[in-house]
Amino acid sequence: MRGVRQIRRTLAGWSGSGGDEGSAIIEFVFVAVIVMVPLVYLIVAVAAVQRSQLAVSQAAREAGRAFATSRDPAEAQVRVATAVRLAFAAQGLPDDATVRYVPAGSGCSAAPIAPRVAPGAQFTVCISRHVELPGVPSLLSGRGVTAVGEYVVHIDDYRTVQ
Repeated sequence: MRGVRQIRRTLAGWSGSGGDEGSAIIEFVFVAVIVMVPLVYLIVAVAAVQRSQLAVSQAAREAGRAFATSRDPAEAQVRVATAVRLAFAAQGLPDDATVRYVPAGSGCSAAPIAPRVAPGAQFTVCISRHVELPGVPSLLSGRGVTAVGEYVVHIDDYRTVQ
């Protein structure tokens, strides 16, 4: 009997039961929080930027189509503003974008032009929106991220403009 008790005491000493009960759970929770909090923040930040990028892409496409189907420049500007507002509302974003028109084939950083509703006219509609990173003060985030959407408009060559 004495040998069995001796073996049990020895095995109990090897099992690490010297006051460490429950520490594995605490260590797991601590490591999970350290890993999960940045991961969740990264997912939220990427989702915010992606949502804004989708909104400006959709807004540029819809603004270009609205402009191309307008009868005159005044109507075109009203339709473009409405299309941009609706595209941002569909994504649940405020209508705080900048609309620019640049020559076709040039980037959105080119000098702006006055678009015209005329047969054969070509230009690019550029929609840009500044995205703040969620949970980061503007002082720390710097300039943040700017989402830009482009759409090349080509008005039909045989279109009759009134």
